[in-house]
Amino acid sequence: MTGLGWIAAIIVGGIAGWLAEKFMKGDHGLLLNIFMGIVGAMLLNAILLFIFGFTLGGWIGQLVVGFIGACLLIAAIRAMRGRS
Repeated sequence: MTGLGWIAAIIVGGIAGWLAEKFMKGDHGLLLNIFMGIVGAMLLNAILLFIFGFTLGGWIGQLVVGFIGACLLIAAIRAMRGRS
């Protein structure tokens, strides 16, 4: 499995995080968007590899995975904040 590289991961992570922020109606900064996009993509890639044995590749595939992962992270953060 080949990765995108650091620069591409930051770009795709930022776009994925920004799209997730808009979709989930959040209010985050640029750095948090990039962080959520990258971490969301890493987590969802790990889940996809563990359960299904594959993940989506390329810029578009990682954008989709990052978007879904970032949405899941936003939902998890909101759920944790709601409990406290």
